Amino acid sequence: MDASTPPINDLRSGSPQPSQLNQLCGSETRFRDRYQIVRALGRGGFGVTFLARDVLLPHHPLCVIKQLCPKVANPIVLQRACQRFEREAKTLSQLGSHAQIPCLLDYFELNGEFYLVQEYVRGRTLAKEVKLRGVFSEAEVKTFLRELLPVLSYIHQQQVIHRDIKPPNIIRCQDDGRLVLIDFGAVKEQFIKVDEMTHKGATTHFVGTLGFAPPEQLSLRSTYASDIFAIGVTCLYLLTGKPPMEFDYDIETGEVKWQDAVQVSGYFAKVLDKMLKVSPRDRYQSAEDVLRAIELEPYLDSLASCMSNHPLGTIEDEDLLHGSYLSPIVRTAIAIRRWRKRRLAAERQRKRSEMVIY
Repeated sequence: MDASTPPINDLRSGSPQPSQLNQLCGSETRFRDRYQIVRALGRGGFGVTFLARDVLLPHHPLCVIKQLCPKVANPIVLQRACQRFEREAKTLSQLGSHAQIPCLLDYFELNGEFYLVQEYVRGRTLAKEVKLRGVFSEAEVKTFLRELLPVLSYIHQQQVIHRDIKPPNIIRCQDDGRLVLIDFGAVKEQFIKVDEMTHKGATTHFVGTLGFAPPEQLSLRSTYASDIFAIGVTCLYLLTGKPPMEFDYDIETGEVKWQDAVQVSGYFAKVLDKMLKVSPRDRYQSAEDVLRAIELEPYLDSLASCMSNHPLGTIEDEDLLHGSYLSPIVRTAIAIRRWRKRRLAAERQRKRSEMVIY
């Protein structure tokens, strides 16, 4: 079973019809006198993705051609579509300067259809990786976050929301092992707005994948925190191998009930819980916030002793909390001390149990 449900990019009736690229698969005839189409890679609500070779370049390197459908018949609408498509393609071109985002090689409109040509990343998706080698450990998931969150931070700095982060859209490069984020929703979103000019009564222009997309994205109000939610769900898949739709949800709050299916430390569980909050206001607001929380864990013991000017053990935490105003730093110190106290108690209980067994 795949790591995600099929994308619900739009609810138009029908699907892309067989195109010129389909007919060129495996033949010697070149598309635009340049690209030799090898095979189709996938099909979605927006069109088809093909693997091709650029025969005009030395060694005929592989590339990916994304054909975005449907056709736009109205000349005025087509002109506007071209302008939007060009603007969004330039955004992808700018993002592609990052080593973990495929480089945009070309983009063009032909006969009312739109095409993106991107760098081909040789490797396997994280969805396939989990199927082949099994689920990730907590340490491996933390490594994944340390690798991917800086990419997300870069994307957000360019004022772009990915909108479709999930294991099938993250590739581990075969050459050097780096993670590469693919299939941005920016062009799709603009393209759908153009499509709705010619398809009255369109049901929705949601961009994303059910289960990975948070509630506000379903309501067409994506924020940067929406991508944080999607990465949190991706972590659940890496830890369990379960697609998001297989988890239960709290009928009152809408929160994902994942705790019983995941074995992680108490601290990392809190990090995941905050990433997966239903309300975007309750989530981490940036990739940097998540990274900071992960990197803080090894230093919790030393921070607990230095973040309050009250000597440990002289004043009860409950007395402090119910007394006068406490700064956020003091409250954080109290929370850390409580966490450390629980951890030490659990460790003592574990040692006692081992002694009894012995």
